[in-house]
Amino acid sequence: MADTAYTKETRNTVRRHRERGQYDFATVHSIVNQASILHVSFLPTDPLEDPFPTILPMIGSVGLFSNPDNDPGAQPLDLYIHGHSASRLMRLPTAQGLEQVPVCVAATMLDGIKLALTPFNHSCNYRSAVLHGYASIVTDEAEKSWALALITDGLVPDRWDNSRVPPTKAEMTSTTVLKVSVVSASAKVNSGEPGDDRKDLKDDAVTSSVWTGVLPVHEQIGAPQPSSTNKVAKVPQYLDQWWQAENTKRETYAHDASRPK
Repeated sequence: MADTAYTKETRNTVRRHRERGQYDFATVHSIVNQASILHVSFLPTDPLEDPFPTILPMIGSVGLFSNPDNDPGAQPLDLYIHGHSASRLMRLPTAQGLEQVPVCVAATMLDGIKLALTPFNHSCNYRSAVLHGYASIVTDEAEKSWALALITDGLVPDRWDNSRVPPTKAEMTSTTVLKVSVVSASAKVNSGEPGDDRKDLKDDAVTSSVWTGVLPVHEQIGAPQPSSTNKVAKVPQYLDQWWQAENTKRETYAHDASRPK
């Protein structure tokens, strides 16, 4: 693969609908950063004791502490996730006596429901990415603070600097950040209209009685609702502008993805 893409290996190669597989850094990283929820899978104990993996919904963002302003499509990035220091995943490296533990991370976004003439040709427009890597505890205080800001701003841009920071010592102690060093990754993207069998398309009785098309799907952010303890009268400009612009961007993508390729 090119220098701007993850290497295709047995582990990360898309096999079903290979034409939908994408390996470039830009696509993989953008899907991870745009997905609201990531699913992190790991083995919580020795497989001989319990063979079942655990999977947890989490939030996270990719970035590069050594070069925060780098082009996300130029090189591999690390994935940062966080949680309470007492949680099982955050304690896993220490509990297993290892510096790092293997994890698999999935990010998915549904962009549309494709309704064909027959249910067997129904499909979805989507963007998904799967990352494999090794998770280690971030011990450097500067990197840990940077990662927490990265994750926070990944949810709402500029929120870190517009909240009560820096965190207290107690907050930092009770929070663990894991850095996942990605070793392989791939994305799978589907868009366009539904596909139908030629025999159905030639059957006027079918085509004149069954509606076909795409139902665009996008996650919507509602208008800001003040908390019961809020004392700021007006919604901050950075927040008010972002949620409306973000909704427009998401809706536009979903509608564009529903058009013929």
